Amino acid sequence: MNAPLDHRTNPYRDDLAAAFLKDRIKAARYVEGEDMRIAIGLASLHDAPDSQTPAATQLLYGETFTVFDEGDDWAWGQNATDGYVGYLPAEVLSPQGNAATHSISVLRTFVYRRPDMKAPACDLLSMNARVTILDEEAGFARIDRDAWVFLPHLSPMDQHESDIAKTALSFLGTPYLWGGRSSLGLDCSALVQMSLLRAGMACPRDSDLQKSVLGSVVPADEPIQRGDIIFSPGHVAIAVDATHAVHANGHKMMVTVNPIAELFKPGLSIIRRLG
Repeated sequence: MNAPLDHRTNPYRDDLAAAFLKDRIKAARYVEGEDMRIAIGLASLHDAPDSQTPAATQLLYGETFTVFDEGDDWAWGQNATDGYVGYLPAEVLSPQGNAATHSISVLRTFVYRRPDMKAPACDLLSMNARVTILDEEAGFARIDRDAWVFLPHLSPMDQHESDIAKTALSFLGTPYLWGGRSSLGLDCSALVQMSLLRAGMACPRDSDLQKSVLGSVVPADEPIQRGDIIFSPGHVAIAVDATHAVHANGHKMMVTVNPIAELFKPGLSIIRRLG
């Protein structure tokens, strides 16, 4: 018998499912879905239409969210970036619009009402948020009506940082936040995902999914290299050299660098190397 599909990354409920799952899931109805865009700096995705439930993950400005159902001010759908499924407030969505031309390449940057550093800030965008440059003026880029971002904080969508350890290290001191996925707070698997996305590489959201698909397994007798991804049950880190790793540390409640020997026990860890 086939194993049930993972609810985290497959949009189906008892009453409906995505149309592309029609041959795999039995549901009362099937929906094609409508692509929308995250229109605020950061939006929390929940397992239920209730803001008091823990956030399963977060979505960044400009990410595509395919809506399969909407009601009572909530939208249920799937994040195109990593396939994560859940509910978010419908008010954080806007029509898809033009394709993104740039992404945020620094930890975070403000959105201003005018192309002026003294103008009121109206939002905050984190690394890997996606924007479309509509105009440029005085060193700022207009990304929406009355929304300007400092131009040097943007990179074209095809311009990446290949050193994932360098990107991860830029998050040092960032608070640990379960379900967090931004420079304001993130968990261990999100630190890996954000670092890989900055490198132009697709990456699942959760560590168990990452362990299944990222790179290839490094033999136990082979030295660890910078950029290797180290997994143990429920945790993941990125090696910065042969003896240390950077990770979102739930014990210290922030991103730290620690000796690998303290974090991972032989026989309980798996090391994967990106190609």
